[in-house]
Amino acid sequence: MAGHPQRTPGSLSLAASLIRQKALALGFDAAGIAPATLAPEAGERLQAFLAAGQHGEMTWLADRAEQRADPQALWPAARSVVCVGLNYTPEGDPLDTLARPAHGNISVYARNRDYHDVVKGMLKHLGQFIVSRFGAEVKVFTDTAPVLEKPLAQQAGLGWQGKHTNLVSRAHGSWLFLGEIYTTLDLPPDKPHAGRCGSCTRCLRACPTDAFPAPYRLDATRCIAYLTIEHAGPIPEALRPAIGNRIYGCDDCLAVCPWNRFAAATRHTRLQARPDLVSPDLAALAALDDAGFRALFSGSPIKRIGRNRFVRNVLIAIGNSADRRLRPAAQALCADPDPVVAEAAAWAAARLEA
Repeated sequence: MAGHPQRTPGSLSLAASLIRQKALALGFDAAGIAPATLAPEAGERLQAFLAAGQHGEMTWLADRAEQRADPQALWPAARSVVCVGLNYTPEGDPLDTLARPAHGNISVYARNRDYHDVVKGMLKHLGQFIVSRFGAEVKVFTDTAPVLEKPLAQQAGLGWQGKHTNLVSRAHGSWLFLGEIYTTLDLPPDKPHAGRCGSCTRCLRACPTDAFPAPYRLDATRCIAYLTIEHAGPIPEALRPAIGNRIYGCDDCLAVCPWNRFAAATRHTRLQARPDLVSPDLAALAALDDAGFRALFSGSPIKRIGRNRFVRNVLIAIGNSADRRLRPAAQALCADPDPVVAEAAAWAAARLEA
């Protein structure tokens, strides 16, 4: 910051206000300022999660845990964090597809463009505004760096971490994508948001695989989102029936949150569901080869997991469908070159035969 004029509290308050206004003008639905520090409880919860092995194969969570727990360990020059939220509330009930077992259910966030690209593009514009207007340094993050996004968003007043461990907003319910800009500007922070879950436990009771050992605690190794996205090997057989037709992620704990009744459907066209991804046909998805998979999910976050892992998920859904018409789709993959796909296909074919 050497060479810049001394900043007064009044000028910093004005800067914070202008940054919030610019964020909203760029299309974000929520914006706030947090200090570049976190309460010790955030790091303690992370360490307890890791010590219990509840992060599963997500070793990247443990690799840079110190930097997650302390923004200044990631960037010592940081003084404030600009936190933003982008509403992705779906039209209608995202769980409706669960009643159509011959069709797949894809998590709301993955029914169109990859939100990392959408949020990061908008964040870069906001970062450029901060640099050009205030001469400050910035670093831009959106779920791709060791950042404890939800505790920071709560400190910035965007919402609170619900019992399902995700952020809940009074205006947008459980449907907010988060992004952060670390900056050398020492901005006055917003008031942290108090929790408003009360005695409600709908999200905990909604989980098909009992992935919440207690309120505000998640065992990712039982979470359908983890099992269908992050987990690379065979899905544990004991958990397969509870997965139903969820072929990429799971929205159950988010969708039942009572605060969603205040949320309006997203206005961002790149986050609105593609019709072909709302209730896709399982047999057609099972027949995808690598080229077909890449073409169908170009620009989608689903592309990241690759054809084999995705088809494994589809086969689990086929096995749960109780629809014998889908058995040929499973049988056709029993000799798939990928052993995980072949095992899931044999399991599905046997389930439908039985």
